[in-house]
Amino acid sequence: MAEGVISRFRRFSGLDKAQMEHAENVVSVESNAASDAVLVGGERVEVTEEDDIRIRKKTDKNILTILVWVYFLQILDKSVLGYGSIFGLQKDVGLVGNQYSLIGSIAPIAQLIWQPFSSILIVKVPHRILMPCLVLGWGIAQTAMAGCRTYHSLLAARFFLGLFEAGCLPLFSVITNQWYRRAEQPIRVAAWYSTNGAATIVAAFLSYGLAYIPSEHLRPWQIIFLFVGLLTIISAPLVYWRLSSTIPTARFLTPHERLQAIERLRANQTGIGSSKFEWSHIYELLLEPKTYLWISMALLVNVGASVTNTFGPLILSTLPYPPKLTSLLTTPFGFLQLAIILLSSLLATRTRLKSPILILLTLPVLTGLSLLLTLPRTPQNRGPLLLAYYLLSFLFGSQPLIISWLIANTGGTTKKSALTSLYNAASAAGNIIGPLLYTADDAPGYKPGLQATLGMFMGMAVVVVAQVGVLWVLNRRQEARRVAAGKGAVVRDLSMERRYVGTGDGVGEHAFEGTDGGNEEFVYVY
Repeated sequence: MAEGVISRFRRFSGLDKAQMEHAENVVSVESNAASDAVLVGGERVEVTEEDDIRIRKKTDKNILTILVWVYFLQILDKSVLGYGSIFGLQKDVGLVGNQYSLIGSIAPIAQLIWQPFSSILIVKVPHRILMPCLVLGWGIAQTAMAGCRTYHSLLAARFFLGLFEAGCLPLFSVITNQWYRRAEQPIRVAAWYSTNGAATIVAAFLSYGLAYIPSEHLRPWQIIFLFVGLLTIISAPLVYWRLSSTIPTARFLTPHERLQAIERLRANQTGIGSSKFEWSHIYELLLEPKTYLWISMALLVNVGASVTNTFGPLILSTLPYPPKLTSLLTTPFGFLQLAIILLSSLLATRTRLKSPILILLTLPVLTGLSLLLTLPRTPQNRGPLLLAYYLLSFLFGSQPLIISWLIANTGGTTKKSALTSLYNAASAAGNIIGPLLYTADDAPGYKPGLQATLGMFMGMAVVVVAQVGVLWVLNRRQEARRVAAGKGAVVRDLSMERRYVGTGDGVGEHAFEGTDGGNEEFVYVY
């Protein structure tokens, strides 16, 4: 069986016969008999600090750049609905009552429906195939929105937009976990997630500029939808050309660098990918209390996010500014998003802690919501109202921290895929609930929705504290398991070191197989 496995790895990696004879005793990789590479044995390849830096830079250039660009496109396509509303979408299509809210909610409804399939596709379909297919699908849906002139056609286009975007966040989370050390993950998640801010800035300037294009046949909102949709479509071939599915098939690494890239991830104890869907991972996931706390965080933070994504421009439009200026007023919000996401993730990397930062990020959000709730929408309150709206940007620092916290505490490909899909389903549920809290009847104050959102962010802080307690208990259990296995109770978590430190002999023997719950050497991070 081992010979067949090594033969498969030779085909995947490009190693010659002599290199394979050495590799048979190098490292063990999570896999199955159908596809992925497996090397077995105790001897390991040497990875110096220079090797670590070189491989990380290559990975950033070839993997992270694709993640950043594609996530930017996803947020851009999703956010232009709000700018369409500024430039006459509702009037031109004849939307009444809560129809605009339902159009805002249908994309996350589609995401919620599709999540079980996403978790399977992420495991079974090579990422190099899956990602460009998703990009092409939601690009076509966004382009089709430009031709929609009825409520039902808009609803259908947005449904398919959400359907193809459904796998984006869980796929990106799994890819980040499979290519980077745990210490490197927060800033990498922040890099692609911070495009929330970049997309907000670009969408504001695009809508402002495109609105000046004279056309007898196209309305400004149609031009906006058409432009971003076509931009997404032409990006799909680029994604296929640049992306690699796994480390053993990475075309930008030499055969020996592939082995080193695997070895440098040993301390993660979370594996590097498998194409076998393991139902045992699902059972373990559903029995763990921390699963439901991750889901609660996703739900709570995304109710607030929907306020800014869908209703931010509408809230600003209640102020006495012309439409084109209103669209530009969202650009400082985008800059704040970008800065807060990067700074909070950098702080998490420096301190090796995520939970205290998550709690701190809720304080400006609570302040902003309180101001929006209490201040009248009058010209005298323009400044304070804008400040309150901008304070909501702090909530976007939470999401990348939660994602990196989640994937760092989860071992096993199927388990990671399922958990990130559940997380995205909860995010979708939050995005469904959020717009429905803000109805046209409550304009311009939107007090019921703001009150509900305020309560949810208070609950967010409580859930974060509860998760820290659960992870602390799990680490105590892990210590007891190690003692029972004849090992030392305390394991130094080398995956959280700023600089690469190789694991010693006997450490990380099960790093590339099983789940966090099945590996007594796994250390949960706070």
